[in-house]
Amino acid sequence: MLRTKHVILRRTETRETRDDPTSPGPAGVGPESVPVKVEVEALTAADAADLNRRADIEAVALVFPMKLIRPVELADESQPTASTVAWGIPAVGADTSPFSGDGVTVAVLDTGIDPNHPAFRGVELVRKNFTSEGDDDAHGHGTHCAGTIFGRNVDGKRIGVAPGVGTAVIGKVLGSKGGGSDDILTAIEWAIGSGAQVISMSLGMDFPGLVSDLEQDGVPTDLATSMALEAYRANILLFERLASLVAARAAFTGPCLMVAAAGNESKRSKDPDFVIAVSPPAAADGMVSVAALGPDPAGFSIASFSNYGARLSGPGVDVLSARAGGGLTTMSGTSMATPHVAGVAALWAEKLMKANQFSLQRYTDRLVGSAVTDGLKPGFRPADVGNGMVRAPQN
Repeated sequence: MLRTKHVILRRTETRETRDDPTSPGPAGVGPESVPVKVEVEALTAADAADLNRRADIEAVALVFPMKLIRPVELADESQPTASTVAWGIPAVGADTSPFSGDGVTVAVLDTGIDPNHPAFRGVELVRKNFTSEGDDDAHGHGTHCAGTIFGRNVDGKRIGVAPGVGTAVIGKVLGSKGGGSDDILTAIEWAIGSGAQVISMSLGMDFPGLVSDLEQDGVPTDLATSMALEAYRANILLFERLASLVAARAAFTGPCLMVAAAGNESKRSKDPDFVIAVSPPAAADGMVSVAALGPDPAGFSIASFSNYGARLSGPGVDVLSARAGGGLTTMSGTSMATPHVAGVAALWAEKLMKANQFSLQRYTDRLVGSAVTDGLKPGFRPADVGNGMVRAPQN
């Protein structure tokens, strides 16, 4: 029988601990704060179904190939300008915020980082490589995203939303051939265990890639497509279950928000109706999904490539940030909007921690509720922009 690699989300405490009403914490959650373990095992479909019935199993899913949400090349994309502040910084109000991300730990799960870039001077980089490739960022995507979140000034230009962040947890989860959902889930657990208050992810599921992998294993195309669709649904559930466990143990380990890119597959420049919904894992409940906005003389407008249905929006067109190897470069995509939201989340985390009001509910409410539609180009569709442009705390 065909055995394929599955990812398993397993609770490691006993049923008795979970059901004991005298156990500390909400709903009988024990002092271990709902520990969970991500495991990988080769299983048949029958094995997976049997395993899923066990009381200690939260979810089982075929490992799904993951891919970078690649930046979009726009015909009129600009190059670094003489401006002293990247346009996204004032767009989210970070330039006038009294907060800098001081005392907050941010995680970036991406292609890694260039640890020698001047933008990260003075930042403690806690790195872990989940790929079989080199530790550093060979693509540049992760470096660019990290620069937007917490980068220091480079050549007199401000690029970072939260330049006061002192510790960054950098998981290299995508290499030249992408990665897997098992690595992403393991990296999320690692990031939370490393103390992250916000996790930034600009990545998505590779549905055609899984179909191709199954075909190479000898599975007929129609069956491979059906298996991939089933795995797609199962992996969304897997991310949702993990998010619910993260929320359940927030009272013990501290809150952590997972921010993810909505995806770049829409084609509004060809036809306003050529749009698709938020791509997983951003589509999973528990994720803060992010759409991309661009500057326009009439107000911020939805980017032509940005998928609809996101909770929030951020600057995602012609974003100036760190380039792997040194210097600065511009990129466009919901991948660029996501670190703006993650950076703003770091500012809200600092504000709430200093006020001794840092709970998951309040953290989520402040970030999602900060978004505004003032300043958007008239005629925008709420489904495109969500709550609107995310905004930094001002007092």
